[in-house]
Amino acid sequence: PHHHRRRGPRRAPVSVVPPTFETTPIDGLVVLRAKQVADDRGTVREAYRTSAVVEAGVAPLEQVVQVNVTETRPGAVRGIHAEQMTKLVGVASGSGLGVYVDLRSDSVSAGVVHTVDLVPGVHVLVPRGVGNGFQATGSTPAQYLYLFDREWQPDMAGLAITPLDPALGVEWPVPIDPADRSQISEKDAVAPTLAEVLRR
Repeated sequence: PHHHRRRGPRRAPVSVVPPTFETTPIDGLVVLRAKQVADDRGTVREAYRTSAVVEAGVAPLEQVVQVNVTETRPGAVRGIHAEQMTKLVGVASGSGLGVYVDLRSDSVSAGVVHTVDLVPGVHVLVPRGVGNGFQATGSTPAQYLYLFDREWQPDMAGLAITPLDPALGVEWPVPIDPADRSQISEKDAVAPTLAEVLRR
């Protein structure tokens, strides 16, 4: 009798995508596209590796002392805030539009606005003094990841501007209702405009 050896399911080859680093019009704001390793089980994304950042000639986070994950409902907006810390931000799941504004009055790119489509594997290194905001897009909540080089404190120095400022020129994917507290906080809605902050 012939014995047939049962074959298991065929395994797809492992796919490896190397990391990339992209400068932006804002001085020091860098978009990192993570190294990704995918197989039949799913994907491993290397969100941040100091040696790879340094090798690319990018100033790394000096240290990571706090990690936050916020869940944000579709269409809701957070920001635009610039604290005295450097941050690495991105979405762990879901999607969003990241909006970054240089609020450093002494910067070569003061007042510049830059947007990034955020999906898992895309991270943004946000320097101290650059405003960071985002809107959750898509049909599911966004899990937004923050790595900080300083611990956040309620009295930490920083600046904020309203995402409602038309001078930013941002086309939010979901129109913002300034009165809807499930979409924007009162604090963010009434924050100063970009022009008001840069005049200070």
